[in-house]
Amino acid sequence: MLTQRLSTNSGVLGLEEEVESLLQESSDAAVARERNEFDRITQSYSDKIVLFGAGGMGRRMLAGLRRVGIPPVAFADNNPATQGKNIDGIPVLSPVEAAHLFGSNAVFVITIWSSFSKDRMRNRIQQLESLGCECVVPAGLLSWKFPDVFLPYFPMDLPHKVLPQAQEVQAAFELFEDMESREEFVGQLRFRLLMDFDRMGTPKGADAYFQNELFELKPDEVFVDCGAFDGDTIADFLRVRGSFFREIVAYEPDHINWEKLQNRLSKLDPGLRERVTVLPFALGAEKGVVLFPSSGSDQSRIGEGTDSIEMVTLDESLGSKHPTYIKFDIEGAEPQALRGARQIIKKFRPVLAVSAYHEQSHLWQIPLLLAELCPDYAFYLRPHGAEGWDLLCYAVPKERLLA
Repeated sequence: MLTQRLSTNSGVLGLEEEVESLLQESSDAAVARERNEFDRITQSYSDKIVLFGAGGMGRRMLAGLRRVGIPPVAFADNNPATQGKNIDGIPVLSPVEAAHLFGSNAVFVITIWSSFSKDRMRNRIQQLESLGCECVVPAGLLSWKFPDVFLPYFPMDLPHKVLPQAQEVQAAFELFEDMESREEFVGQLRFRLLMDFDRMGTPKGADAYFQNELFELKPDEVFVDCGAFDGDTIADFLRVRGSFFREIVAYEPDHINWEKLQNRLSKLDPGLRERVTVLPFALGAEKGVVLFPSSGSDQSRIGEGTDSIEMVTLDESLGSKHPTYIKFDIEGAEPQALRGARQIIKKFRPVLAVSAYHEQSHLWQIPLLLAELCPDYAFYLRPHGAEGWDLLCYAVPKERLLA
């Protein structure tokens, strides 16, 4: 199998050669693998499905499986608070009970995939196998089988879509300054192509936006938070910097999150609060009005929902402000917002921290766009969440790099 062959070779191939090897598969072969991999692994077990993880992804998989006429027989979940309950008519069992009832006659599909997970996919597989479950697979393989129902879902998408972009993938890999970034890039690429969770790095944590080995914050920092949510990143910034900054400008279009953000800011010392400007706009490459779902979620996207909100560009909106550090986490609209910040990036040379995980192709498209907008910067890739979530591409002006 391709996964096994590349896993064996990865220890001896250099990273550049590994990228090239990963991209050698033909599109036809990748399509066949997507369609058949779940059935090949599960074989006779696939008549019954147990979902391991009764959280958000588990419920999403339940709804999708019902759409294709394959309702699961049960959930298994480690949380005692959910065990013994029903979710939309499906019983929630402990892993021990589920393994006893279904371990030898059902496929256990792991529906735990979260930025905040403390364990890893291999730990979940080992747990179920140690209980006697004979067939255990990650939910991504089932998503490949039914892509019209489950995909795309953040960086998870069909592998064959990567292969026509091989030249761009290789060009993006070459941009990164350090081995840590290149290793992370290869791990993220393996996940997109092979559903391999093992090579992605350990999360750096939230404060790594502001405490890292790449650059130092300045006493007069002007921090622009694009996608401020409820103010969580601003809180991290203030925890690190205290009063040692010039200004914060935050953009948050979701009116529910806006209220949460305002409530958080209202508790600040007045001397700090007066240096924080909050704007209720979406960000893009040009001015306009867009649809948006104001739901209080951290995953709302431009173009969805029924609320009409104003979209602006950073070039226009920031006016005379002198941004020194801009963070973009805007649920897939990062490329458009970057294009709308072309002038201020060129003029003021801010540090840029850009989410590169909302779509499969953002792994290479974001660094390539950054290289176009700021060609004399240094580029780094760092995971802030587990297993593909909260992946950040940093673009740092050479004059701000730590030695």
